[in-house]
Amino acid sequence: MPVTLAIDFGSTYTKLVAVDCDAETLVGVVQSPTTVAQDVTHGLDRALDLLEATAGVKRSHIGVRVASSSAAGGLRMVAIGLVPDLTAEAARRAALGAGAKVLHVFSYELTAGDQAELVRIAPDMIMLAGGTDGGDRKTIVANARALAGLGLAAPVVVAGNRAAADEVRAILAAAGCAVAVAGNVLPELGRLDVEGARAEIRRIFMERITHAKGLDRAEAFVGRIVMPTPMAVLEGARLLTEGTARERGLGDLVVVDVGGATTDVHSVASGAPTIAGMVPRGLPEPYAKRTVEGDLGIRVNAPTIVETVGIDRLRARLSASVPADTLIAHVQRLSVEMERVPVEPWEHDVDAALARLAVEVAVNRHAGRVETLYTPNGPVAVLYGKDLSAVSTVIGTGGVFAYGRLGHRVLEGVRFDPAEPVSLRPRDPSLLLDSRYMLFAVGLLAPLAPEAAIRIFKRHLVSTGAAPS
Repeated sequence: MPVTLAIDFGSTYTKLVAVDCDAETLVGVVQSPTTVAQDVTHGLDRALDLLEATAGVKRSHIGVRVASSSAAGGLRMVAIGLVPDLTAEAARRAALGAGAKVLHVFSYELTAGDQAELVRIAPDMIMLAGGTDGGDRKTIVANARALAGLGLAAPVVVAGNRAAADEVRAILAAAGCAVAVAGNVLPELGRLDVEGARAEIRRIFMERITHAKGLDRAEAFVGRIVMPTPMAVLEGARLLTEGTARERGLGDLVVVDVGGATTDVHSVASGAPTIAGMVPRGLPEPYAKRTVEGDLGIRVNAPTIVETVGIDRLRARLSASVPADTLIAHVQRLSVEMERVPVEPWEHDVDAALARLAVEVAVNRHAGRVETLYTPNGPVAVLYGKDLSAVSTVIGTGGVFAYGRLGHRVLEGVRFDPAEPVSLRPRDPSLLLDSRYMLFAVGLLAPLAPEAAIRIFKRHLVSTGAAPS
């Protein structure tokens, strides 16, 4: 039977996952360096040659092809809203949920400095929000006029006050901007609605951004890039959580993706309070949530991890002693030798320690927190963000889990830490490793063969079997 091929054009590697959906088997997994700076088809051809050499899959054996990409910086966005904690935050969440890397969030009316910063950033796409439906319209209209005068090539997704949408669209279109209107990401106070904006972001990504990044050169073989890689991972996590009518899901889930430049955390769970009497505050949390920690990566940002937690905490996470000067020099070397693969046991140890710390910090930022407020009626426990303490399953995905030797140690960083009692991280989850680095493929295959995608992936999940540390 024809093989179904899931392809990911990553920032460093082009990854191929070949499956037989009818037999529900994994046929092969390979990767080759991405060549987006020259021509992405060169790296793709090398990966296809490797797939034939290792799994016997010829190009003629391949039927359906689906692809995602984070190459050339992925989808780079800015979000613009009104109030920082309301419409601006809602716009940021919509962009993150669509798989974007959010470079900056602007609030209120754009100042001259803000406009200069927008020109400097030169994003791939802009999310313009502001005002609840029927609420403030002055700010989003003013910001549309400001954007119209900047001459940016980035398409604009308008997702603010519906009463101002037509005027905003007309202002941007008259200036030659590509513009799309979606539903308001915050139609009323206390209600988040990001699905329409996510759909528009994905559509524009497929139609315009992949061409701008040169990824359309692979269309002759691939067809089209259907979504950004982080969105594929989030959709894969959603499918694994919910399952289908014929295949049971895993239940509430957290996925941690440790990379060279960032650490992404995805949670698919209601995040409702687990403590009686706890009162939620702030914007409602999305059921499927993604956060990106752009300062936590075990290559480009290895020195930043050390700056964040301190060299002593890094040394405490090592299983063997490494001299401080050797450790500092090695961390600096990792930040410039981004494709460096550990060779010596102590190098694997350092990679695992850096990744463990990245996980600890990233999950701490992603999870909600509980605070005690004292009122005339007594103390009240207040929840900010998602309560993940009852999440039953955590999956680690990425190279450090698929190819590193100490993935089990890394993933332990997800667990609740008594030293940080206000952080609502998972207390007693099952810890599983994506041993073949194929979670992105689950998301790509979800619309085509969901049962096969879940069953194949489950068979290649590896339990850490480790006790809490």
